[in-house]
Amino acid sequence: MMEEEELEFVEELEAVLQLTPEVQLAIEQVFPSQDPLDRADFNAVEYINTLFPTEQSLANIDEVVNKIRLKIRRLDDNIRTVVRGQTNVGQDGRQVKEITRDIKQLDHAKRHLTTSITTLNHLHMLAGGVDSLEAMTRRRQYGEVANLLQGVMNVLEHFHKYMGIPQIRQLSERVKAAQTELGQQILADFEEAFPSQGTKRPGGPSNVLRDACLVANILDPRIKQEIMKKFIKQHLSEYLVLFQENQDVAWLDKIDRRYAWIKRQLVDYEEKYGRMFPREWYMAERIAVEFCHVTRTELAKIMRTRAKEIEVKLLLFAIQRTTNFEGFLAKRFSGCTLTDGTLKKLESPPTSTNPFLEDEPTPEMEELATERGDLDQPKKPKAPDNPFHGIVSKCFEPHLYVYIESQDKNLGELIDRFVADFKAQGPPKPNTDEGGAVLPSCADLFVYYKKCMVQCSQLSTGEPMIALTTIFQKYLREYAWKILSGNLPKTTTSSGGLTISSLLKEKEGSEVAKFTVEELCLICSILSTAEYCLATTQQLEEKLKEKVDISLIERINLTGEMDTFSTVISSSIQLLVQDLDAACDPALTAMSKMQWQNVEHVGDQSPYVTSVILHIKQNVPIIRDNLASTRKYFTQFCIKFANSFIPKFITHLFKCKPISMVGAEQLLLDTHSLKMVLLDLPSIGSQVVRKAPASYTKIVVKGMTRAEMILKVVMAPHEPLVVFVDNYIKLLTDCNTETFQKILDMKGLKRSEQSSMLELLRQRLPAPPSGTESASSLSLMAPTPEQESSRIRKLEKLIKKRL
Repeated sequence: MMEEEELEFVEELEAVLQLTPEVQLAIEQVFPSQDPLDRADFNAVEYINTLFPTEQSLANIDEVVNKIRLKIRRLDDNIRTVVRGQTNVGQDGRQVKEITRDIKQLDHAKRHLTTSITTLNHLHMLAGGVDSLEAMTRRRQYGEVANLLQGVMNVLEHFHKYMGIPQIRQLSERVKAAQTELGQQILADFEEAFPSQGTKRPGGPSNVLRDACLVANILDPRIKQEIMKKFIKQHLSEYLVLFQENQDVAWLDKIDRRYAWIKRQLVDYEEKYGRMFPREWYMAERIAVEFCHVTRTELAKIMRTRAKEIEVKLLLFAIQRTTNFEGFLAKRFSGCTLTDGTLKKLESPPTSTNPFLEDEPTPEMEELATERGDLDQPKKPKAPDNPFHGIVSKCFEPHLYVYIESQDKNLGELIDRFVADFKAQGPPKPNTDEGGAVLPSCADLFVYYKKCMVQCSQLSTGEPMIALTTIFQKYLREYAWKILSGNLPKTTTSSGGLTISSLLKEKEGSEVAKFTVEELCLICSILSTAEYCLATTQQLEEKLKEKVDISLIERINLTGEMDTFSTVISSSIQLLVQDLDAACDPALTAMSKMQWQNVEHVGDQSPYVTSVILHIKQNVPIIRDNLASTRKYFTQFCIKFANSFIPKFITHLFKCKPISMVGAEQLLLDTHSLKMVLLDLPSIGSQVVRKAPASYTKIVVKGMTRAEMILKVVMAPHEPLVVFVDNYIKLLTDCNTETFQKILDMKGLKRSEQSSMLELLRQRLPAPPSGTESASSLSLMAPTPEQESSRIRKLEKLIKKRL
């Protein structure tokens, strides 16, 4: 039983003494030891085997046991010493507390004694200071009072917690009474020196008043405010008399005299009173600020009374002189006295409000190129704000409608002049070297816009800027309608509808009239101008948002005007496409009317192909050269022409029936020739060979390959039927029964033969995915292009008969 208890005790001890690796590492670093007994992974069996490796070594077992017992006793002694040392430390701490208790009491007594002595000294100083303060106040010794009063107030702060003592409270009341008496006395002295009413002229500066200002700095701030208010009011009393509303000099045409008067007054103040008032009062700036407030009120009053007499030139003159004066104040003063929260700060000085350029190049094209790159230029840092901006000129804002109406009138006259100049000078001359010229009138329009915006942003960044933006929008639309859309060449078939003139021309056998070279150049010029207007209008919108107040930014939106210019661009491209498309129509009609079943051998390309290529070579180089500066819109023209011409070519291809094998081979050769020409269309006739855009090439390859596949199906023998049908499904991915029937018509097969082939096609067509059956049924119900064209032909014949 004893052995079992000892084993349990040893296991519990080992569990308690099991340390974490971090703790064990820290112990080894603090107490490094080579003794196996100190190792964390100590093993008693291994240790005993180390001591007694052989049976012969057991002979000195008693000696080893004695050494271990001695080591245990020494370890016990060390532990006992450490424990006793900790106990002695606790006893020593209690002794120290008992010793220092008395020292703390002495320390508290010393501190209280020092406080009492200091308080008595302050009380003596306060009592003596109050007596001296009252005596000096009676003798108006303001210089000595200023120093003494500040010291008395500082000392009095130490007695706030002793106000319950009657003597202390009495001294505090005497100090307050002295302050009140000083304030009233100083105000009376200033009233006597600078009377607000009466004929007595104001006195000059004096040392007494200068010292009185130092005392006012210490007194209630209301005393200081009252002194400044009275002095400024007296200083500006002459101004109110000289520039009364009924005086001739009060009107806007003599506004310079107001600003000249205050400048003389500021010089006079600096000479006479500059040293009387403390520098931190900023009296000169306060006089100028009060003058601005009075002037703004007086000008607003007189302009309301004489509103009908305000003309644009007079208004701009007054605003210019006023903003110059505000700039003078900004250079002279810091603006630290401005407390009116309604004043608006200048967003940027006039030199940095230019919406497009800092320096305007004279030639229109140079200005165009520079303005287009303006967005990429680094913005100049803003100049420091002018705190005085608007302090007077704000009164002109309610009357800026006069300026806005004037700009409306001027812009209307400008647009009329543009229209007259265009009629007189005609369209711009073709310029194939530099591309289609932008109409010079658009550069003039935006230069005028820029000047208006700069001017208006100096006058106001509030509602007048919104009104000016509305005027800008109005004349951007008028320019797009009257100058751009209004001068696009007219075409009888531009609407795409049936007209009497088109029927008469068809009856006479004449071709649709093509645009001349001058007309093509005009269309390109209008397109380039519309693109410039679109880009510049977007830039104008950004500049307007920079200049207007933050709260009004959302009300500036020129998207509608930009859409208008985009419409002009689209119309111009459509006109170019329609012109070339219409020029190719007779050739395609000739193709469909040829007797393809009688062609005996395959030769060079057919005459209709030569005619199409000729028209392309005539039009495309002119268009490309005139759209050199707007390459993306030339690409759009190419894409739209391909999307229009290729489906029309395939439609006419289906009309070529019946076709012999040789005829189909000739058509395939012609189709390949047209395909090569269309692929080369963007750079046709150009010395510089440029790879066509991938988007355009994809459209041409897809469309013309379909035409080639149709002809290959026509060339294939229709027997055996299964092979023919499978070949059709393989070659034409968009295969359907309508296209198949058209191909059978081209082969000249009879209806009886076609029915069995159509039935076989329906059987071998892959099953349509779910949801497409309804679509196919709808497509069958809708009239085919052939049915639609036959209806149109019947309608044309009916109209011809009536004519």
